[in-house]
Amino acid sequence: MDAGTTLFGSLLACAGALGAALVAYLGKRGENALSGYSSLTERLQSERDRLERQVAERDSRIDELATLRAADQTEIARLRLDIHRLGGAP
Repeated sequence: MDAGTTLFGSLLACAGALGAALVAYLGKRGENALSGYSSLTERLQSERDRLERQVAERDSRIDELATLRAADQTEIARLRLDIHRLGGAP
């Protein structure tokens, strides 16, 4: 073997090692990006679930208050009728 062939082989080996390092770096970078995306997705889903629970609780409370309001309106109407029946002015 002459010096040119040895130099060429060394350059090819060096380029291969650099290529492998680059592929490993990019692969790890992609893995980190995917991990970050998964973490973000999990946080968003958790927040969405929490907000859905809050909305459901508020809807339940609104229904409860609407029922109470209807009962109050019925009682007010009954009391006005009683006042009118007894000769008073509402």
